[in-house]
Amino acid sequence: MSHPPDDHADELLSAARTATGDELRSLTYFTEDDVEQLYLRSDLSRTADLIGFAENERHGFHAQTMYADTQLGEYQFTVRVFENGYLTRVIANDHGVWVTTDSMEMDRFEELASALASLLRSFDPA
Repeated sequence: MSHPPDDHADELLSAARTATGDELRSLTYFTEDDVEQLYLRSDLSRTADLIGFAENERHGFHAQTMYADTQLGEYQFTVRVFENGYLTRVIANDHGVWVTTDSMEMDRFEELASALASLLRSFDPA
């Protein structure tokens, strides 16, 4: 299983909490082969199809190369808007996270993605 070491899981959760505060709903780490929910707010049920979500969010691994060298610049993150909140996907190299939140101001999504991407990049071997 290719889940982050416990200290990295704690770092990801801390960064997500700092950027989102009480709006944080969940945090899930994923790779091409694995998915692990690192946090779920206590008022939410564990009924989400993590495997299904992961299959969809893994398309982001290909987006890193698909959007390379475009005039848009480097791919940074994706925000999906839903009736009851948002899903933010951040990928760095061969691993990523998605975070679900209640409604927030757009600049907080940018702060969230920046903090998580920095951490994910730091997990890669030098």
